[in-house]
Amino acid sequence: MNHSRFRLLKDRLSGNLFLTLSLFSILTVVLIAAGLYWKSIPILKTTPITHLLFSKEWKPFKQQFGFLTYIAGSLIVTVLAILIALPLSLMCAIYISEFAPVRLKKILLPFIDLLSGIPPIIYGVWGVLMIVPFIQEKLAPHFVEFASGYSALAGGIVLAVMIFPLLISILMEVFNTIPAELKEASLSLGANEWETVKSVVLRKSLPGILAATILAISRALGETIAVLMVCGNIAAIPHSVFDSVYPLPALIANNYGDMLSIPMYDAALMLAAFILFVIIFLFNAVSRLVLYRLEKRNYS
Repeated sequence: MNHSRFRLLKDRLSGNLFLTLSLFSILTVVLIAAGLYWKSIPILKTTPITHLLFSKEWKPFKQQFGFLTYIAGSLIVTVLAILIALPLSLMCAIYISEFAPVRLKKILLPFIDLLSGIPPIIYGVWGVLMIVPFIQEKLAPHFVEFASGYSALAGGIVLAVMIFPLLISILMEVFNTIPAELKEASLSLGANEWETVKSVVLRKSLPGILAATILAISRALGETIAVLMVCGNIAAIPHSVFDSVYPLPALIANNYGDMLSIPMYDAALMLAAFILFVIIFLFNAVSRLVLYRLEKRNYS
């Protein structure tokens, strides 16, 4: 009797501990958002939020803060990264999940995990040494008269390589949720392996592919150091992918040390951080919701 009471007490304590840790994680996110918003209040009281979001004027000494250029820079680099990374990651995930021999799969998976563990600064250095010169000397001369190589395209390529492991891992998990009976039924009706992948696996995985893409977008939007090193950091909306851009995370990283000496600068940068936080939070929430519904549908 005492032993069973001890087990019940231990189970109750374990449950309460995990509940406390979960609530602490949620509280941390709420506190971060509240802290950023509270620090942004001074500029929100003096300038309408619509002007802050849609103005291109960034003149701190005149207390003019418009985030449109920086938001556009972040979106352009992120879109380029997704356009490059998604098709390649999709093909890689399909090959590993459906076609690769077991021995080759055991070799490829550790390399994918290794990519996710490389520090962003290494990707940035690689981009400066390899991607920027390639764009400047080999690619851009075919399209524009002059390009420094530090561009939206360089940022997009570096970001694409950084989100490869995330996309591949999630896509493989999504493909693994497809019931084997559906694949076997397709094969038994005379379809070959590629036709089965195209008609069954990809079609059933569309919600998961969408969720993986949204999650990768949120990851790409928050990257700072690697993109900062290769995108040029010129505050102007680019006319082509070979022009420099200035993403929102780079704005915060580059100017944080100067904010105390200029009135309202600290509030403007905190608002930039809050905007970035809200965007990433929404993308993560949507992707998790889609993945949850996909899993619920497969196991119901």
